[in-house]
Amino acid sequence: MSLKSNILLALFIAAAPTAAWAGTIAPDDVKFEEETIVMSLTGEPGDAARGREVFTNRKLGNCLACHVNSEIKEQLFHGEVGPPLDGAADRWEEAELRAIVVNSKVVLGDETIMPSFYRVKNGARPAEKFEGKTILSAQDVEDVVAYLGTLKE
Repeated sequence: MSLKSNILLALFIAAAPTAAWAGTIAPDDVKFEEETIVMSLTGEPGDAARGREVFTNRKLGNCLACHVNSEIKEQLFHGEVGPPLDGAADRWEEAELRAIVVNSKVVLGDETIMPSFYRVKNGARPAEKFEGKTILSAQDVEDVVAYLGTLKE
């Protein structure tokens, strides 16, 4: 391929406006718009069934540590620190849910105890094995957001 063809191809790819061309958005590159994140982090839709698994997994989302969710009443030990998530899809739009899961501090304030699941820096002194890592992957976030979108009153 000629240099001119390579340059044109590079310009075309750089100008492509769709999320599919963008790939996964890195944690430090996530853009908040008025406490929302409009675009998918991956350019792919979330899988609600997989999001339910992440939500209930004590080693991933561990959402039940703080939230009550009647939809999964078969799970034990629902927390009561955060708001109940019954009807979450009626109270928050997808872009708001994504923002809360990605970086709760931006939406709920610095004093919230909710972790930011797609942020590299979490807490003052993370264990060494967790330094520089997010709690959830970008696709995990999209899956949890898709699951939360199913929680209607």
